[in-house]
Amino acid sequence: MEHDHHHAAPDIPAGSETAKDPVCGMTVTVKPDGRHAEFQGETFHFCSEKCQSKFKADPWFYASGRASGQKKAAPANVQYTCPMHPEIVRDAPGSCPICGMALEPMVPSDEPSEELTDFTRRMWISAAAAVPLVILTMGELVALPVRDWIGHQTASYLEFVLATPIILWAALPFFRRGWDSVVNRSPNMWTLISLGVAAAYLYSIVATFLPGVFPEQYRMGAGVGTYFEAAVVIVTLVFVGQVLELRARERTGDAIRALLDLAPKTARRILPDGSEYDAPLENIMEGDRLRVRPGDAVPVDGVVIEGRSSLDESMLTGESMPVEKGPGDAVTGATINKNGSLVIEAGKVGADTVLAQIVVMVSNARRSRAPIQGLADRVSAVFVPTVVAIAIVAFIVWLIFGPEPALVFAIASAVSVLIIACPCALGLATPISITTAAGRGAQAGVLIKDAEALERMAGVDTLIVDKTGTLTLGKPKLTDTIALGDLAETDLLSLAAALERGSEHPLAEAIVEGAEAQADTLRAEGKTAMFVAVDGVLSGIVAVADPIKDSTGQAIKELHAQGLRVIMATGDNERTAQAVARKLGIDEVRAGILPEGKKDLIEQLRRDGHKIAMAGDSVNDAPALAAADVGIAMGTGADVAMESAGITLLGGDLMGIVRARKLARATLRNIKQNLFFAFAYNTLGVPIAAGLLYPVTGLLLSPMIAAAAMSLSSVSVISNALRLRRVDL
Repeated sequence: MEHDHHHAAPDIPAGSETAKDPVCGMTVTVKPDGRHAEFQGETFHFCSEKCQSKFKADPWFYASGRASGQKKAAPANVQYTCPMHPEIVRDAPGSCPICGMALEPMVPSDEPSEELTDFTRRMWISAAAAVPLVILTMGELVALPVRDWIGHQTASYLEFVLATPIILWAALPFFRRGWDSVVNRSPNMWTLISLGVAAAYLYSIVATFLPGVFPEQYRMGAGVGTYFEAAVVIVTLVFVGQVLELRARERTGDAIRALLDLAPKTARRILPDGSEYDAPLENIMEGDRLRVRPGDAVPVDGVVIEGRSSLDESMLTGESMPVEKGPGDAVTGATINKNGSLVIEAGKVGADTVLAQIVVMVSNARRSRAPIQGLADRVSAVFVPTVVAIAIVAFIVWLIFGPEPALVFAIASAVSVLIIACPCALGLATPISITTAAGRGAQAGVLIKDAEALERMAGVDTLIVDKTGTLTLGKPKLTDTIALGDLAETDLLSLAAALERGSEHPLAEAIVEGAEAQADTLRAEGKTAMFVAVDGVLSGIVAVADPIKDSTGQAIKELHAQGLRVIMATGDNERTAQAVARKLGIDEVRAGILPEGKKDLIEQLRRDGHKIAMAGDSVNDAPALAAADVGIAMGTGADVAMESAGITLLGGDLMGIVRARKLARATLRNIKQNLFFAFAYNTLGVPIAAGLLYPVTGLLLSPMIAAAAMSLSSVSVISNALRLRRVDL
């Protein structure tokens, strides 16, 4: 609680005493009217209102000095990148020097897009000018012959007044990007738009103010026809397309924003004296004791130290079944506590949490390039110069062979070709699908490290899996207790547990856990048997096994249904490996194989023409994960395995591979659809705009119709890509 300055303060000359701001660490001059607050009988002074507010939100954190070791959840400086050219990274917003698209934050945020706000304003102002311009030029078609009422020359001047602010102000971003494309020698959609709009506007200025330079056949009474309305309508329609595209691109980041929103904004910290209060999440540090009440989201990654409850971990695994948690169990930030109250000790916080790593991986995948993108890039590199050449040829042909007024027809066809051929749809076809797929995968517990892994996953025909930790739980469990003689099974188990309680061997831990839980018996083959003797006499046998994960059998069936051949490659002995393989219906077993042997197996299969995915979770799987066409790491395994893999399964079971395969195939299919739409659109649109159908049908495409069609092509590609958000995994 804040109080007035302590009684000694008025007697201290101003500026003669300094104090350290506990929030930012700055040295501040103590003043009677300065910003200050009291906590536990001590007065603290602040350099700004912001620091004072932070202190009031969590006084214990700052007063205890723990703020000096605070780990931030995210870097302070936001960087921006191009959605189509991820190699372009800037520290501030701007335009891509290659394609001219607006750069966007590398990690989506809740902040509104500045470009979307700006383009929306420019769109509405352009539309406000376009309406009267269309009425001035085409009003007679709807019984509003305004041009006849006010005269052609006056109407032309009025059109100039309405169009000029739109061309010189509203369309300025288009011309700036078009100029950049020329300077950077990287022709793109903005090159074509700038040329088209500028040609229509400049021609109209000459026609308005210097009509005498045109031959008599171009005259409409005292004046010459203009294209002011076409230039403004084109600008308006391009803005409509850009606004729709920007809104759609924002939606592709919804999955990441949803992930960011999963983390609570506060955590209930338990102080050493037992008192509790809600502290800002960014102030939680490793080692803090936190209470997680029923219905609350777990604030950070940690370990349960008190209480029992069930947690909804669907944000991690995609599975809705709650998972029981008790003392010693690990919990993950953003999972939901269902019923009981838990006390946890904070482990990984800030940028180190699983949730933060998921956000980073999904963001990286959004910015990566799939190999199929190379096709679009190669086409785009020659497309724009080709279109400019076609526009020039169309202009010359119409000027020489076209009907009168030939110049008007020539300009209309050239401008239409430039506008309709904008390759924005072609450039968006691949990245928009990858972006959407990465977000959808994250929601299902499938993290895509890069676009190449996603594309390759669609073509995989062979899956190599490790046994321990991949097919099985990777943690031995007590399965059998067989008492010999008069000793009861419970007594035998108690004796075995007492013997092993001091041991740290995994098999010993399994026996102790089995005794504590009286766990269900798993009648599986390949168990490890141990003999128990009392006073030198054999009294019983206890058996321990690494049980198969519940979902593994179903996953193998679905993988077979997808046409995959499944090979188990394990360092375990032949007998145990064959027992697991028989139970699961695995196609082939390679037992007793060392890490380099797994890598050799992959290379051998690749020489035979197979596309291989490798799934594993341990350090010794890392070389094979890196060698495979697609490495798949189980999220429950080692960090080095995840670093070596292109896909990480947060749930840690093979059903994640089924989901990844479905997502990959759906994404590649979606990309091919987008590329087809884009190629087909340009293949059909350019000849029509050039006037190829005019001799047969008398149809010549208006530049305004061309602009509408160009915008519609981009929107159709984006709409198709957004269907991936609903793909059933």
